[in-house]
Amino acid sequence: MAPLGDAVAPASAAAPGLVVSFGEMLIDFVPDVAGVSLAESGGFVKAPGGAPANVACAISKLGGSSAFIGKFGDDEFGHMLVEILKQNGVNAEGCLFDQHARTALAFVTLKSNGEREFMFYRNPSADMLLTEAELNLDLIRRARIFHYGSISLITEPCRSAHVAAMRAAKSAGILCSYDPNVRLPLWPSAQAARDGIMSIWKEADFIKVSDDEVAFLTQGDATDEKNVLSLWFEGLKLLIVTDGEKGCRYFTKDFKGSVPGYSVNTVDTTGAGDAFVGSLLVSVSKDDSIFYNEAKLREVLQFSNACGAICTTKKGAIPALPTTATALELISKGSN
Repeated sequence: MAPLGDAVAPASAAAPGLVVSFGEMLIDFVPDVAGVSLAESGGFVKAPGGAPANVACAISKLGGSSAFIGKFGDDEFGHMLVEILKQNGVNAEGCLFDQHARTALAFVTLKSNGEREFMFYRNPSADMLLTEAELNLDLIRRARIFHYGSISLITEPCRSAHVAAMRAAKSAGILCSYDPNVRLPLWPSAQAARDGIMSIWKEADFIKVSDDEVAFLTQGDATDEKNVLSLWFEGLKLLIVTDGEKGCRYFTKDFKGSVPGYSVNTVDTTGAGDAFVGSLLVSVSKDDSIFYNEAKLREVLQFSNACGAICTTKKGAIPALPTTATALELISKGSN
C-alpha cells in the first residue's frame, strides 16, 4: 500500500482540495420513453448512476479534484463504470473488484412529471461487500472533504467500512459531507431507514437534504422551519434543504435564508441533487469560509442551484452534469 501512496503523492499535491466520495456506483436502466411504468417500457437506456459517483464526476466536470472509493463486480458493467470514472477525471485508486458478486443494477422509471421510481437488483451486489480491511485509508487522509450517502449503511460489511472510513476522515481533520439520498426500497422498513440515516447524522460537518427527505426524517411538513431545525445539532456547520426548482434553504449557526432556483424544461431529475452537491463541494474545498460568510454562501448556492437545474434538462445523471460555463450561462439569463 505504501509504494502506491508514494507514487500518487505528487499528483495529489498538484490537485489541492481533493474530495473523496464513498459508496455505490451502479447501472441505471432508464425507460427510453418517459411517463411509462417499467412493465410498459419497450426499451431501456443504460446509464451510469449512484449518487456518490455522480457527485465525484460532477466535481471533476466543474474543475475540482475528486476520487471515488467503492466496490464493483468483476464483470463487464463493473469495469465499464470504473472506466467512466476515469474518463470523467475521477481518481479511481479506491475502486475494487469482487469476483464473487455482480455490479448493482437499478431500473429507474421516469414518470410523466420527470420524477423517478426505483427497482434495484442487489442480492448482494459488490458495493455492499466492501470491507474495512479493503479501504484505501491513504486516499481518504489526503482529502479535504470526505463525502458519503446512506445506502452504504444498509448492510454489513459495507456499513462497518463506511463507519471506519468516516472515523479515519474525522480523526485526520477532514470535513465530512453527508447527503442521505433516501432510497426506501433498499431498506428493510421506513423506520430502519430513519434509524440508519440518523445513526451517523451527528458525525457530519455539513448536510444536504431534499424537502422530501426532511418530511420523511421528521415525519412532518418540510416547509415548517421548526421541522427543519429539529435536524440541526451543535457542531453542524451548514444544513441545506433543496426544494426542487424553487431553489434551496440554508441554515448555519449564525444565519439562515433561501436562494431561488431556476425554471428549466425538466426531462429527468436524476442526478440533479448530485450536481448541486458536487458544485457545493468544489466551492467548500476551495474556501470553507462560506460557512461563516453569508454573501459568499448565497453566491455559491446560486451557482449550485443552476448546476442542479441544468442536470434535469437531459436524461441520465453523469451525461447531464453541467460545466462551469453552462451554469454561468444559465445564471446570466437570470431566469430564476
